Amino acid sequence: MEFGIFDHVDASGVPLQEYYDSRFKIVEAYDRAGFYCYHVAEHHATPLGLAASPAVYLSGVAQRTKRLRFGPLVYTLPLYHPLRITEEICMLDQMSNGRMQVGIGRGISPLETKGYGIDPAERVARYEETRQVMMQGLTQKAVNFHGKFFTFDNVPMELEPFQKPHPPIWIGAASAESAARAARNGHNFVSLSTSADTRELTDSYRAAWKDTHGDKPLPKLGLGRFIVVAETDAAARALARRAYKRWHDSFHHLWRKHGTVPTQGERAREFDEIMDGGRGVAGTPETCIKMLTAQLMEAGTNYSVGQFVFGDMSLAEALGSIDLFVRHVMPAVRQSLP
Repeated sequence: MEFGIFDHVDASGVPLQEYYDSRFKIVEAYDRAGFYCYHVAEHHATPLGLAASPAVYLSGVAQRTKRLRFGPLVYTLPLYHPLRITEEICMLDQMSNGRMQVGIGRGISPLETKGYGIDPAERVARYEETRQVMMQGLTQKAVNFHGKFFTFDNVPMELEPFQKPHPPIWIGAASAESAARAARNGHNFVSLSTSADTRELTDSYRAAWKDTHGDKPLPKLGLGRFIVVAETDAAARALARRAYKRWHDSFHHLWRKHGTVPTQGERAREFDEIMDGGRGVAGTPETCIKMLTAQLMEAGTNYSVGQFVFGDMSLAEALGSIDLFVRHVMPAVRQSLP
């Protein structure tokens, strides 16, 4: 069992310079604690995501850490020129001595895609063309591609990734079909669904993996959760409730601005609701150990991904929660699971 982090890099209300400085201090704490990977969301025109350029943000992460792997979860591929994103991935992987992890997807918000002047109806086709060119550029010395949106004839690739044949690829899985496809392609995945729904994904993944790769070791099958730890259950839940309200406002901001609802539906308004649904964990170390262990076992995952900082959580509050998780929850959960 490994432990990672997911971060929307959502607005907290403090000035941007102070915000980024605090976030990097937290990332340094993740590095010292021995987390496996720091996964960052990409969003645009919304307070839900202030790492609108993952490459710029992650270059700062690379310079402030030594062991922590990092990467977007996910790059919104339809918004990118495929050669530019390939070159940026190569640079980040080289500058970090091979710690880059590449999450890819079409993007959850058609509103953000439209804001970039791209027809949301083209997202799937643009994603696939960009993905094909990117994978070719990461593994070959020249790119040759003829598609609807991009055409390249023997374009040299002077940059190359540190990791061979390329950095690990990650996706966000939400269906058994996407999980099986990830297994066949050898990709890692993270689920934000309930433990029971995630079990359907991991079962599908394992079956497809065995058919395709036999008994080779599995990649990371992740379960994402909001996690807040404090000295008492009441203190943890009070902090989680307050911070979640700010996160919830940020999550719905752009949708409400356009008078519509999120693609995958409204998110629960209160933290207690996501705790009841299994998407949030808050309490003392002992409480969190029990909740997280049970959910990971039910989900059949081998990778626990915590969203430890969100909403208006302060630097001190975040570091305190993370410290309790690292000292008490992480080792106990790892010991409890096979």
